[in-house]
Amino acid sequence: MVNLHHILVTIDEVVWGPGMMFLLIGTGIYLTLRLRGLQVRKLLYTLRLITRPREGGKGDISPFKALMTTLSGTIGTGNIAGVATAISMGGPGALFWMWLTAVVGMATKFVE
Repeated sequence: MVNLHHILVTIDEVVWGPGMMFLLIGTGIYLTLRLRGLQVRKLLYTLRLITRPREGGKGDISPFKALMTTLSGTIGTGNIAGVATAISMGGPGALFWMWLTAVVGMATKFVE
């Protein structure tokens, strides 16, 4: 008889194992290099764009509201709980690696 739990665990280990982490972070590094560090070069411009007053027409939303809507759909409560768990289990080193991964993840999100 086939053990479904064993099959699902095996698939989970393959899909979410080190290979997937390498692909995600490797893609972010590749895109960061290919876009010549767009997420760092345009940071001040982006902050200026979302904080300036907007003179939009009826029905328009501000760039800040659009950013917050996008972030709420991207981040979610799972990531918030994941960050708290990573910091409590991994300490300050986990925070450094999350920041580094976030920088290369910005390029992936931009291309997406």
